Amino acid sequence: MRLAPLRPADRARVSELLIATAAFSSDEVAVALELFDETFDNFGRPDRSTATEGPALAIPDYEFVGAFDEREHLLGYACFGPTPATEGTYDLYWLAVDPAAQGRGAGRALVQWVEHELGGRAARLLVVETSSRPDYEHTREFYARGGYVEAARVRDFYAPADDRIILTTRLTTREGGVATR
Repeated sequence: MRLAPLRPADRARVSELLIATAAFSSDEVAVALELFDETFDNFGRPDRSTATEGPALAIPDYEFVGAFDEREHLLGYACFGPTPATEGTYDLYWLAVDPAAQGRGAGRALVQWVEHELGGRAARLLVVETSSRPDYEHTREFYARGGYVEAARVRDFYAPADDRIILTTRLTTREGGVATR
């Protein structure tokens, strides 16, 4: 398995993955694809407002990494980015793995890649939000196995009896050292 940043050409496969998981509503799929489109429409375009010594590149709010098999087929992807108005906190916005590839390490590899990448940026905290619905039990277990802990719960957030669960993992200690999990 090879991990690499996604490209605009991966959009159709990202859409397929989101739908194939059957975990996301059509509205959620639309939001995920909107973030993808926004990132690849804006990232890399010259920012004319700072063109004093040549054009600066826009920095994306969202980054995408994919897990590819030996045939370069996208098995899964993660989307992450800095949490606005925080110091060193990042959100893992999306993680989707083809159901046919689940249980083979693609999801874990993607999360570990994100954690490692953020560790190199001196990030402190990685935040994941998920649902309390029974069909998200495996998702919650997946993150718990990776050392994520429930930091907060907002009752009835998504719908009646569907809580928003906020999970976190520390990437550094409060003193700034590397967190051990």
